[in-house]
Amino acid sequence: MIEWNDRAIVLSARPQGEDAVVASLLTTDHGRHGGVVRGGQGRRLRATLEPGTLVQAHWKARLEDHLGTLTLEPLAGVAGLVLSDRDRLAALASSCALAEVVLPDRAPHPEVFDGLLLLLDSLAHGDDHLDWAGALARWELALLAAVGFGLDLTQCAVTGVTEGLTHVSPRSGRAVCREAAGPWLSRLLPMPAFLLEPEGRPQTGEEVTQALALTGHFLEVSPLLPPGKRLPLARRRLVDRLARWALGS
Repeated sequence: MIEWNDRAIVLSARPQGEDAVVASLLTTDHGRHGGVVRGGQGRRLRATLEPGTLVQAHWKARLEDHLGTLTLEPLAGVAGLVLSDRDRLAALASSCALAEVVLPDRAPHPEVFDGLLLLLDSLAHGDDHLDWAGALARWELALLAAVGFGLDLTQCAVTGVTEGLTHVSPRSGRAVCREAAGPWLSRLLPMPAFLLEPEGRPQTGEEVTQALALTGHFLEVSPLLPPGKRLPLARRRLVDRLARWALGS
C-alpha cells in the first residue's frame, strides 16, 4: 500500500456512483492530485469539498498510478466567506478551475500552492476589488512561470532599458518600453505598472482588466491547454464580471 499525508486545497469534486466523489486537490508536495472520497455526496462532507477549502489530506492506493482514495480533514474554508459577493465568488471559482486545467497531474509546485493560499486569504478577507483582483493577476503570472511559460518583464526587448516598461509582445512575452512601443502599439498588449511590483496594487479597474487580458492571452496561446480548448468557463465569467465592474468604478 502506498500512502501520504499533505496539506491541500480542494479544486473540484465530481460525483462518482451513488455516494462517492472524485476530488481534485492542489497539494503542497504532491502537486495536483485526485482521489475518491467515500461518502463525498453526503451532507457531512459538503462544506469540506467546496472549492477553495484548505484540508489535511490522506491518500492511499495499492499502486502509485492508481486513482486511490482520499480522507479529508477540513482546516479552513473560503466559500462561505465570499457567498455574499458574486465577484469574489467568481474569482474563487476561476482560480481553482485554472489550477486544475493548467497544472500537470502529480507534479509538485509548492510555490503555486503557497500563492493560491495567499490569494484565497485575500478573497476571504479583502472587500476591495483592487486588492484581490491584483493578487489574482499576479498569481496567474506566477502560475505561467511555474509551468515554464513565464513572461520576461525585467527589461525592454528592443532597447534593454529597465524603466518605463508599458507593454508586452504577444509573441515573445517580453516587455517593451514606452519609447520603443510606438511603431507596434496596436499589436502590443498593455502592461499595468503594478505587475512589475511583487505586491503591487492596481489603481483603477482598467488596470485590472488589462492585467487579466495579458495573463489570459498567454494562458491561451501556451501549450498548457489541450488542443482546441479554451480557458475554463469560470475564468471567462470572471473576466466578464470584472469588465462590467471596471466600467462603473
